[in-house]
Amino acid sequence: MSWYLTLPLVIPFAASIIAFLLRDNAMGRWVSIMGSGLGLAASIVLMVVVLEQGVIAGQMGNWPAPFGITLVADLLSAVMVLITAITGFAVAIYALGDITERQERLGYHALFQILLAGVTGAFLTGDLFNLYVWFEVMLIASFGLLILNGGKEQIDGGVKYVALNLISTILFLTGIGLLYGMTGTLNFADLALKVNEVENQGLLTVVAMMFMVAFGVKAAVFPLFFWLPAAYHTPSFSVSAVFAGLLTKVGVYALIRMFTMVFDHDIGFTHTVLLWVACFTMVIGVLGAAAQSDFRKILSFHIISQIGYMVLGLALMTPLALVGAVFYLVHHIIVKANLFLIAGIAKRLTGGTDVYKIGGLYKSAPLLAILFLIPAFSLAGFPPLSGFWAKYIIVKATLDLELWFVAFIALAVGLMTIYSMTKIWAEAFWKPHPEGIEPALKTLPHKAAQIIPVAGLAVLTIIIGLSPEPFVIFAERTTAQLLDPTAYITTVLGETK
Repeated sequence: MSWYLTLPLVIPFAASIIAFLLRDNAMGRWVSIMGSGLGLAASIVLMVVVLEQGVIAGQMGNWPAPFGITLVADLLSAVMVLITAITGFAVAIYALGDITERQERLGYHALFQILLAGVTGAFLTGDLFNLYVWFEVMLIASFGLLILNGGKEQIDGGVKYVALNLISTILFLTGIGLLYGMTGTLNFADLALKVNEVENQGLLTVVAMMFMVAFGVKAAVFPLFFWLPAAYHTPSFSVSAVFAGLLTKVGVYALIRMFTMVFDHDIGFTHTVLLWVACFTMVIGVLGAAAQSDFRKILSFHIISQIGYMVLGLALMTPLALVGAVFYLVHHIIVKANLFLIAGIAKRLTGGTDVYKIGGLYKSAPLLAILFLIPAFSLAGFPPLSGFWAKYIIVKATLDLELWFVAFIALAVGLMTIYSMTKIWAEAFWKPHPEGIEPALKTLPHKAAQIIPVAGLAVLTIIIGLSPEPFVIFAERTTAQLLDPTAYITTVLGETK
């Protein structure tokens, strides 16, 4: 089983080394594409194995859990690894028309592959300390990608990004130390058993809040989101897309993993806090988006807003709500990464990202207009696209608990999302370009390399929307594993534990 778990990690690391050695010529970009493609194949194999056999685990160096390094894949881990690989492959192809030769010489492809490895490792790790290690791998690679151009705006965004994430790291390490002192273990499966034996449950709740803040920074929830809109609009569009799709979702994944498996002792307090955090995150994010005029800044604030829906699903802690959170995670990664890729094409065609200073895309680039409408409508929750089902499940779970005001917030935020997407459509696509430019796709360098990934992600969004049943069933199976981690614990620790 170890090979199924290690290949999605080994492949991007190997690709990063080769791409770095070949950074002075064009071969590095093809190594990155090949590495991403092989990583996608390995992720598909892992997904198939988990679907057929259930939870699988590997003990690195044959050190038994909970003492050694454990890699684990349940349904949630496997689908997050798969969606990471899909996003990575799409962005790797898109980068052919987006990343400059200078950025390639500075090591873009190597950093990109390391970032994919860090994200994948975070999803597969079976213990808290190695989750911290993978977070640091992600932080180093993402900081390198943020400042790759070396411009003032990139440095400013990168410093803010790292500063707030270092605060998160300090809280994370402090929480790890306290939790280890109380339980004597950091293995997720072992923690699920040992936390029930902790005498001071009040202190355990304090530690849980420390992890909530630490992961909340990574997920960019209210009021810890300030680093995201300051940073995500500064790098190349390929970097923005992979950041938008993946980085905050690692924080959401960590929250879901810890607050279903480990910190389930005081749900009345911890999940009430998460409920308020989710509501404020949705509202502040969508209001921030409404106030922006830059294409990427609008999309950045909508990342924050949509994270609120995922956290809401966790906060409600019912089977249906968790189904919605899992469904939302998968849907949002695809849609948000795609919107940032489209923003990159729009800038190259029109010469800017301020929606009030560009235009004409619908008339001269109708294909791009259609490809924008699909993820934009999905993000807003239009039926029958994937975002409709994600929002529907979350709102239905809220109504089932008779939380009428929370349901109203979720629906109102959806309407405000429509406003933001309509603003982009009206200004960037519908109205003529202020300078009379006719931004035709035929003028786009590496047209196929940029359109094909966008079209592929759009098709995936349509498939999920038109055939939601298998995806909902998968989310239900995933939720069952989260609410009853017996199979996870038994696979990792063995029958004797």
